[in-house]
Amino acid sequence: MYSLIHHGRRFFEFQKCHNLRVSVENGFAFSNSFSSASTVDLRLRDGRKGNNFTVSYLVDSLGLAKKLAQSISRKVSFEDKCNPDSVLSLFRSYGFTDSQISSIITDYPLLLRADSQKLLAPKLQFLQSRGASSSELTETVSKVPKILAKKEGKSISRYYDFVKEIIEADKSSEFQKLSLSLPQGSKQENKIRNISVLRELGMPQKLLFSMLVSGGGFVCGKEKFEESIKKVVEMGFDPTTSKFVKALRIVYELSDKRLEENFKVYKRLGLTVNDVWELFKKCPGFLAYSENRIVQTFETLKRCGLLEDEVVLVFKKNPLCLRASEQKILNSIETFLGLGISRDEVMMMIKCLPQCIGYSEEMVKKKTKFFLKKMNWPLKAVVSHPQVIGYSMEKRIVPRCNVIKALMSKGLLGSELPPMSSVLSCNEQIFLNRYVLKHDDKLVRKLMAIYTKDRVS
Repeated sequence: MYSLIHHGRRFFEFQKCHNLRVSVENGFAFSNSFSSASTVDLRLRDGRKGNNFTVSYLVDSLGLAKKLAQSISRKVSFEDKCNPDSVLSLFRSYGFTDSQISSIITDYPLLLRADSQKLLAPKLQFLQSRGASSSELTETVSKVPKILAKKEGKSISRYYDFVKEIIEADKSSEFQKLSLSLPQGSKQENKIRNISVLRELGMPQKLLFSMLVSGGGFVCGKEKFEESIKKVVEMGFDPTTSKFVKALRIVYELSDKRLEENFKVYKRLGLTVNDVWELFKKCPGFLAYSENRIVQTFETLKRCGLLEDEVVLVFKKNPLCLRASEQKILNSIETFLGLGISRDEVMMMIKCLPQCIGYSEEMVKKKTKFFLKKMNWPLKAVVSHPQVIGYSMEKRIVPRCNVIKALMSKGLLGSELPPMSSVLSCNEQIFLNRYVLKHDDKLVRKLMAIYTKDRVS
């Protein structure tokens, strides 16, 4: 295993010399719930009751942006401030800063519905009794709040020690192997050993902590884990990215028989073995789709009007289109047809932007109506540039269009509306240079005020 670590380090040092782009993304979407008999049920209640109160509370009490608060409210909801106030007060009494508390709640919002005195306080007291200083306790828990979901005693103690050691190692740029007393061959011992290996390969804290507190079986194995990580490293995946984690999970969980079956399916549909592996490097998750889902998606797209080689090209462009069910694909196409777009044009849009078959009816209609009614762009502009439907209304579409409307009202753009692609498809700096910064200082200030008003960064 140590030779693998050495090989991995050399490989990625070589890659970085060639300007390998490192992108640390959110780790696998691991889920974790309090499972012991002594823990309270923190599961999100069905329905949307209390969402408005929750959003207001998060904004007022934690200073969170409204957009972030709305996102959190979809995971946890409450109708009064009694329990969340108690949780926040507990954290503050242990020296957690407002910034750390915001980070904790953003990462693990279900804590707001925990019983602060029966569930959280005993665990914080336990960690403090082990000799954790106030700063160590607050830093470690704020880095990985899901540690509070672990059972009080040896379990939470071991996870805490491991998290703290990673944090300290990163500060000193050194990492020493753990010397925790764990049962040989136990699930927990395997997980910590395997995560130690990933840490040695250079995986960042955020991804390590996600796996540490998860129930992910693929980091609990031993021999199979070593085989899987060797394959993923040799394929060239970068351990600093979440794509490495996804690839490792797929390689670990899929049997050789299942992989062989999937390869046969893709080959039958017109892809080569090299095609499949290249797509795997681009999007590891696609290899886990069942034969039925793969065939169903291919056949659905063919029935909708694409030729067989066109379906293959669509899939190569974005294999995630397999996530869309048959009904989702048909509904998306009906939505576009209902807007007055011809079937041939819809097929052209899919070939240009495969993920558009997964867009919701509400989103497509809302944005298309805005482009046509508010901005007077022709429908053909949307057909030619379907990517605009995927742009954020709050971050890109509305702010930029408000600037264009202001310039039009002053007669500074002539009599014709600029092309949609000129306004929306360019990056922010090009847009600002093209439509804002070229004017005199007074107008620039006015335009920037319009551009940044209510804009979500």
